[in-house]
Amino acid sequence: MRLVLDWDGTVTERDTLELVIESFGDMATYRRTGELMGTALTHDEALVRSFATVRAPLGDVVSRLVADVRLRAGFQELVERHRPLVVSSGFHELIEPVLRRERVDVELIANTVEARPDGWRIRFRDLPRCAECGERCKRASLPAGQFAYAGDGYSDRCAALAAPLVFATGALAPWLKRRGVAYEPFEDFYDVLATLDGELVER
Repeated sequence: MRLVLDWDGTVTERDTLELVIESFGDMATYRRTGELMGTALTHDEALVRSFATVRAPLGDVVSRLVADVRLRAGFQELVERHRPLVVSSGFHELIEPVLRRERVDVELIANTVEARPDGWRIRFRDLPRCAECGERCKRASLPAGQFAYAGDGYSDRCAALAAPLVFATGALAPWLKRRGVAYEPFEDFYDVLATLDGELVER
């Protein structure tokens, strides 16, 4: 069973996109667009508006993330045993330096960003609109065959609904519960390892 992980708030203890906005952008815009996601704005549209408020050089932002971002316990062990695919709504430019710090090599699918002084510009991957949710969501990046998915937030909803086995934390967990969708809660990746290894033994 292939394992697919979200990055922000799932692999990381805290959502690093939120950390960037808090440190270098406008949190009022971030909160306002967050409230409108799924109604007046898509996830991508909300992200575009929030990151347009970031004007710091990329190097400054990366230095902050490399210094401050912490990964959930058990991530290295999870990578060694299961070689997960990371599918993120975030950016290669912010994720890869943290992976290098950890000396971890994983397959990564993410967007890119242009750090412009008049506001950062996101370069989204070219994805079709999803027939299920209507957005350009992560479902199009999921592997064929059996897979497990771990996530924490809005961008993980549609992908989680497509997964035979779901690990959920953060806001994703109560969202799935309200819809009667079964999931495995987790605090760290040792929780995920315990369940996954049991699944593999049974199969």
